[in-house]
Parts: sequence; C-alpha cells; structure tokens
Amino acid sequence: MPFTIDPKIRAEKVGDWCARLGGEGSVTVRFAFAGRVSSEDQQDPEASRQWQMARARALIERHGEIVSEFFDVGQSRSIPWKRRPQASRLLELLKDRGRGFDAVVIGEPQRAFYGNQFGLTFPVFVHYGVRLWVPEVGGPIDPESEAHDLIMSVFGGMSKGERSRIKIRTRAAMASQAQVEGRYLGGRPPYGYRLADAGPHPNPGKAADGKRLHKLEPDPLTAPIVQRIFDEYLSGIGVFAIAQRLTSDGVPSPSANDRPRNRHRTTIAWSKSAVRVILTNPRYTGYEVWNKQRKQESLIDVEDVALGHQTKLTWNRKGDWVFSDQPVHEALVAKDTFEQVRLRLASRGPRSSGREITRHAHPYGFTGMVFHEACGRRMQGTWNHGCAHYRCRYPAEYAVANLIDHPPSVYIREDSFIDHVDSWLADIFRADRIEHSLQMLEQSEQTNRPTPLVEPRRSLAEYDRKLARHRAALEAGADPVLVSQWIHEVQQQRQAAEAQIAATTRQCETNRRMNPNEIKEVVEHLGGLTNLLRTADVRDKRAVYQQLGLKLTYNHEKRVIVVESNPRPSVGVLVVSGGGLEPPRPLVGH
Repeated sequence: MPFTIDPKIRAEKVGDWCARLGGEGSVTVRFAFAGRVSSEDQQDPEASRQWQMARARALIERHGEIVSEFFDVGQSRSIPWKRRPQASRLLELLKDRGRGFDAVVIGEPQRAFYGNQFGLTFPVFVHYGVRLWVPEVGGPIDPESEAHDLIMSVFGGMSKGERSRIKIRTRAAMASQAQVEGRYLGGRPPYGYRLADAGPHPNPGKAADGKRLHKLEPDPLTAPIVQRIFDEYLSGIGVFAIAQRLTSDGVPSPSANDRPRNRHRTTIAWSKSAVRVILTNPRYTGYEVWNKQRKQESLIDVEDVALGHQTKLTWNRKGDWVFSDQPVHEALVAKDTFEQVRLRLASRGPRSSGREITRHAHPYGFTGMVFHEACGRRMQGTWNHGCAHYRCRYPAEYAVANLIDHPPSVYIREDSFIDHVDSWLADIFRADRIEHSLQMLEQSEQTNRPTPLVEPRRSLAEYDRKLARHRAALEAGADPVLVSQWIHEVQQQRQAAEAQIAATTRQCETNRRMNPNEIKEVVEHLGGLTNLLRTADVRDKRAVYQQLGLKLTYNHEKRVIVVESNPRPSVGVLVVSGGGLEPPRPLVGH
C-alpha cells in the first residue's frame, strides 16, 4: 500500500516549519532546486530538468520561490552526492550562512537518491538547519518522523532496484540479439574490418530518428595484414618476429591506422601485444562475439563505503563470452586455422608445461618515480639476484630495436643510489636548514602553481550565456526545432566542460602536496629525516619519497641521476657507476 499523510497534519506541519523560518505567512522562503539526469535515463537533459523543476515549483508555489539551481547532467544515480559536481557544490554551500537560500527542494527523489544515499546525506541538511522539501512527502522532511524516513528509504531502494532491473533487461536483450540475430552491438570494429550499413533499425522509434544497424565487412587495406599474421604464425614465426617484420615493411600499426581514437598510444611500430590480440580474436572466423568485457563496479575505498563505486572495464572469462549461432560477416580466417593458432599459443609459455607459477612481492623504494631520459618512460621495477633494479626495455615492448637509438635493455640497481638520495634529503631537512628549505618549497609552489581550471570555467560561463540566448530566442518565437538543436549541441559541450572540471578537480585533490607546516611537523615529530631514512624499511621510505614528490631521471650514457621534487626545480645530481647495468651478471654498485 502507498504511504499517505493526513492532509490536516501535513498542513499543520508545513505551517509550523514555515513559522520557524520567520513567521507563518510573513516570509517568502528562498529555495534551491536540486536535480539530476544521466545518460542511463535516455532523456533529453533539458526536458528532464523542466519536468523536475515543474514538480518542485508546484510543491512550493505557496511558500516561496526558487532562487538557485543545482542540476547534474550525465551523472549516474549510483554516484554519491559528494562526487556529483552540482550536488557536491550544494553540500558545500550548506556550511555558508550567506548561501542565499533557506531550503532545498527536489523534484524527483528516485533521481536524487539511490540506495542508502538519503541516510548518508540528509543528516548534513539537519546539521546546518536547511529544510529538504520532497513532493512525495508533501513538504519538508521531518527529521523526527519515522514515516518520512521510511518513505525516503523506500524510494532509495526503488531507485536501486530500477537501475538493477534496467541493467538485467538490457544485458539479457543484448545477449539474445548477439546470439540469435548475430547483431553488431557497437564498439570499434576489430583491425581488419570496417563498418557497413545493415538497414534501418528494427525499433520503430529509433528508425524514425534515423538510426540504422551496422555490420562488419573486410577492410581492403588491413584485412590482408590479418591474414598474413595468421599465415606467418602457423609457419613457425614468433609473435615478436612478426611485429618486427611488419614494422620493417612499413605497415601501419592498429593504433596508427585509427589515430583519432588512439592518441594516447605509441604508433611508431607494431607491438607484440597487438599481434597477440589479433591471433586470439575469434571474430575473424565470421562469428559475432559479445560480452568479452563488462563494466565492473568496485568500491573506491573499502574503509569508506560512502564514497561509492568506480566503474572500470574488466575482461570476462571466455566461458561468459556470447557467440552468434551462425556466421554473420565475412570470415578472414578459417575456423580450423584459428583453432590451430589457439593450440600453438596454448603450447607455449610456462603454463604449457604444467609448472606452477609462484609470484613474490618484492619491496621497491622508488616505484613509479624513476624515468629513463632517452625515451622519457618510467623504468620498471625488477628483482634480480636478490636486489631491486629498475629497467627500461623499449625495443622489446615496441619492436623498434632497429629504428630507435635505444639499448635493448637499461638497468640500474637501487642500492647504487638510494643511500645518496637519503643523505641528500637528510641534509636539506636538517635542523639548521629546514626553515630555508621550506621557504624555497613554498616560493616554488606559488610560482609554479598551475591554473588548469581557468579555461574550462571560462568555457562553462560562455555555454551558459549561449543557453540563455537560445532560450530567449525560443520565447521570442524562433523555430523550436532549430533552437532545440542549438540547445542540445551547447548542452553537450557544457557537459564535456563540466566533466573536464570535475576530472581536473579530482586530480588536483589526489595530487595535493604536503604544505610546509605539514612537512615540518612530520620531520620534527619523527626526530628528523636522518635517523628515519637510515633505519626505516624500504616500504616506509617509499611513502616519504612519494610525499616529497621525488622524480629521478636516469641518463644511461653519463650514468647520472637527476633528482627532482615537484613543484621544486632540480635540487640534486647523483653519479653512479655501471654496477648492475647488465643483469643477470651480479655487479657491485657504488
């Protein structure tokens, strides 16, 4: 049965709460409107905002007016309020007595709260004395009412259940379409294929919008390369040798062939991983394959569940892949050829002999902090002969040993320079120099502090001005279809700017450096870095190095390490011998 509240009791409560704000009938309450729409809702953001705003205004029309708005676009309901840009800004303003509004009104609780979000958010409103109005309650939520708390909990559960049902129905439908119909369900086509038109969309609504189905067809430029890779591998040529041959012949790699979507990848040559991915892709046999990956939600912090989840693409087990019942596009490789390749790949490597692979976790003091000057890449940690090393194997990873002036492998032993780094840090932060060092750090921070949010915020303000002009044109009688198209384009640009601001803000928060007072307090509390670094475990040292923002750049020709601390300029130069540069021969470093 639906929850109901006696209208007389509700009217008395609303009147009582309005009286607390300054006397019933004598004060107009200033409201802030909070709402949300995401891509999951399959709605036009402006249309969704308008109907949520209409519900909110209908609730408060006799008590006040909306003076500010906090509407999140493109944010999933599963994201907590603290991680939604507009909702987070609203929570921050609750602390400010000059916030400009007295209460907050929500047009649709199922879009605002998900799961237990209400129980984690509403106490903040209560703490700062800001009323939260919801249509389903008929006014402000009473923090002392069990009925109100139960109603909002029910809506949070309904919101979570609705999202779960949508996911289940969508995945079941897509699995059926892939298996029975062999339908291409989106994503970039695999190397060797390109997209071709497959007729109008079977959904009448989507067909009316001009959406069409697609299918895979061989790409005349890259399909022969795929067939060549399979033929050469079955002839006995290894994955690395195939990558070198393709690079030597000037064949563009998959990343170079699709440069607009691979700006983050190295396109100079073929890699072993690219060849292996092609050899293990069953789509080349003509069958459609779906569900190779899924969006996995995992807790951001298991110690703080309120932060919610983060979504990452995760590979599914091959047993969960969905294959079409029949071939649906032209095959580039025969099915028996693909099976022979699979068997040959399975017969190679340590697992093929049945040996059990045992992995050990080794301690490294400078994980992610050592860079190779020749190529600018991070050097990988590797454990050889009981010692920690850092290596750079550029050719082995990118198959360009004959094109790049880079040694096959560059190694450096950690124990050849860690004591020098510790001594240098201890000298900088000793008692008679700590004040000077901290002053230099603070001056460098003020001089080099970037301002990455200036341009996105300027763009956001410009988009808001454009939206205001478009809405004014619509009210003046302009063509609604044309203006709606303009509004939709600007809203998409605005969403991109908001996403950039949110990502930059999170990055700045994550990369926050210790301020001088914090560093001084840590150093003094631990009795000085000298004793700490001389006796600490390598893992504890790494925490100190990370807090100080160390970056070590190694020049293998001069055998010199330049030590930097961001945002400070270069502050130290260390010279090491060739010891440990050519493992596995155990050489001694100085």
